[in-house]
Amino acid sequence: MKLYKVLFVFAFCLGLAATVEATERYSVDSQAVDELFASSEQMESFDTAGDMFTNFALQEADHGKQPGIAFALAWTLGYVGVHRFYLGTSVGVGLGYIFTLGGCGIVATIDWIMLLIEVIEPNNFDAYVNNNSFFMWTGN
Repeated sequence: MKLYKVLFVFAFCLGLAATVEATERYSVDSQAVDELFASSEQMESFDTAGDMFTNFALQEADHGKQPGIAFALAWTLGYVGVHRFYLGTSVGVGLGYIFTLGGCGIVATIDWIMLLIEVIEPNNFDAYVNNNSFFMWTGN
């Protein structure tokens, strides 16, 4: 067992020495950096990114549910099905999430991925609202 520790420390020291040697070969050319900043364009504001987030993640549909909020709930409390309660599922499905911890985490993780896709590129979010299927991505 002691031999493994010695070999690990030796390999770590070799890696550290190789990293130090590799970083000594590089330097920062301050003049080139200044020229790069001088040739860049100034953005008017960060409103463009904010508008994009508002258009996609917080876009309300006819049912008043927002994919961004459903995604955040699935990310934080998905294993107990809070996102499914927000989306308007039946109590039985919510209890199924609670008792199985989101299908041993697998179903909750797939829900999280599907809602992430809806935040990035909304196209099928209405199918997840008021969906009484345990597997929300399979349909009603």
